[in-house]
Amino acid sequence: AENIVAQRLAACVNILPQVRSIYHWEGNIESAEESLLLIKSHVDKFDSLQNTIVNIHPYEVPEIISLDIKEGLPSYLNWLSSSIFDKRN
Repeated sequence: AENIVAQRLAACVNILPQVRSIYHWEGNIESAEESLLLIKSHVDKFDSLQNTIVNIHPYEVPEIISLDIKEGLPSYLNWLSSSIFDKRN
């Protein structure tokens, strides 16, 4: 999370610890305790963000998905963009 924010690939990362995941992997049903990261970024940063996660994540196939922001508090969305793109923040 710190690496991602420091590189300005995201404005903020929320870490939700102790998420229990149950999933299919290599023909088996697996269970794992994981942390879920909610990464607030911009579509223009997605490719770089994805590459960074793939390079530093211990999983062979980390969960990386993108969700469109349809609406939000304008001042929050302005802060998000300025945190990523404005070098003064």
